[in-house]
Amino acid sequence: MAALARKRSASQPAWQGQWPIWLSGIWFAVAVLMIVGLLGLILASGLKTFWPTPLWRVTLKEGATYLGQAHREEVIPHQFDAAGAPKRRTLYRVGNKDLSGADFVWVDDDAVTARTRPAEAMAVERLEWGLFYGFVQQLQIDGQVVVGTPEVLWQTLRHEMPPAQRRLRAMRRIEKRVIGDINAQMEKARLAIRRLELEGLTVAETRVRTRHEAAIQALQERYAKIAEEIEQRRQQDQAFRVVLASVGERTKELPISSLVRVHRPNRLSWLGKAGVYADRLREFVFGQPREANSEGGVAPAIFGTVLMTLLMSLAVVPLGVLAALYLHEYAKQGFLVSVVRIAVNNLAGVPSTVFGVFGLGFFCYLIGGTIDLWFFPERLPTPTFGGGAILWASLTLALLTVPVVIVATEEALAAVPRGAREGSLACGATKFQTIWNVVLPAAVPGILTGTILAMARGAGEVAPLMITGVVKLAPELPLDHLAPFIHLERKFMHLGFHIYDVGFQAPSVEASKAMVYMTTILLLAIIICLNLGAMRIRGRLRAQFRGAEV
Repeated sequence: MAALARKRSASQPAWQGQWPIWLSGIWFAVAVLMIVGLLGLILASGLKTFWPTPLWRVTLKEGATYLGQAHREEVIPHQFDAAGAPKRRTLYRVGNKDLSGADFVWVDDDAVTARTRPAEAMAVERLEWGLFYGFVQQLQIDGQVVVGTPEVLWQTLRHEMPPAQRRLRAMRRIEKRVIGDINAQMEKARLAIRRLELEGLTVAETRVRTRHEAAIQALQERYAKIAEEIEQRRQQDQAFRVVLASVGERTKELPISSLVRVHRPNRLSWLGKAGVYADRLREFVFGQPREANSEGGVAPAIFGTVLMTLLMSLAVVPLGVLAALYLHEYAKQGFLVSVVRIAVNNLAGVPSTVFGVFGLGFFCYLIGGTIDLWFFPERLPTPTFGGGAILWASLTLALLTVPVVIVATEEALAAVPRGAREGSLACGATKFQTIWNVVLPAAVPGILTGTILAMARGAGEVAPLMITGVVKLAPELPLDHLAPFIHLERKFMHLGFHIYDVGFQAPSVEASKAMVYMTTILLLAIIICLNLGAMRIRGRLRAQFRGAEV
């Protein structure tokens, strides 16, 4: 019988009996291919966003003329030409939506009578109303009209743009720093008067109020002088203007300072296109958003994402490590501890929106409202900490990710050899000294593993943030030159919410697709960089504690 069994087993294929392993491997390979394919689609669609493409002048049979960039092509459903081939159409981005009302237009290929690439056609990026495609019709430099050929007008415009942009930055700097400081001082004095009124004025406090009122009056006079200076600068800037003409002979007159970038795509060499691409990429990473976040940069969102992730990590690691230490080292194992562990594991499956609602009620309204009532009564009913803030959003995500840190830390503590504990205790160390000097250092690589997982999940969460502090546009960053310099009570921007907002709330879906892809790439890059930094630290610590296999 044994020989017959061996004969049957020898006749069976080697893979038979191992099909679960092969099936798992196949599904793992499929999952990896899907992830790689998704990342490839995002990269392919995003990295080409800022590359200049030619401007086409398209004339239709009915006489209409468009100037724009070919955005994409598609087959017209259920329509065929005389030869039986399916008809096609092209989506052109024609810009000039302040003149025509439409940023994109579909054109049937068989309706086109002429399609050319004008050498003088310009792509103009503006602070408002997005792209303008057309030609320079007239220039006014310091109130004087410039006369010359289109090439002369083009060169003059290119020469005048840098000083015009410097004038605009100077005005904005005065508005943000000087006027911003004056407003902050006036608000501080006003709140001081309000606090005195709430506490009940005495004779001495009445004199203090008089000094505050005098300070406010002086600040108002200074404000009026600076506002007059800004108005004079603005009037000077208005003397430098450009008149742009579209293919439909409609014109648009603008200050030169309102132009962000101009180029002639049909004349650009490969090196010139690379320069435009690099400049657009620089603006995307370091610039401010404009046009409902569908153009410009995402610098505030980058800052908010990184700061929120770091604050979340600073909150979740101590909380998770202390909870794991108590459960593993101090708590008496029994029914109650088992229930707590089950609850911790179940927290990982709670929808993130529930955490957001909890954060809104507990952190924003209860804790933040109490802080306002005790420390900022003069600001009420305007909340200071009693509304959405980057601090409360970070703590909410810390609660969301704390189960990951607890589980990873417990596994790391369990992996520390029992002999290390016993040796420390045998040498006369207390239990706390053993945990602090022997167990925790050996478990640090495992703790960092939990931190990496928590950062990866928390950085990409959006739903809790929409309730606890994230906004579409935050003109003031949580970090500035005003004391206390870091303002954790302010609202903030986040790359994940930026993707949602631009992808689903932007006025033009086609125009915002590129920004969605690029923001996704940037969010992935930030998460990878944060994780690589934590992994590098973990690797160094793991090399120091070879005895702990985590």
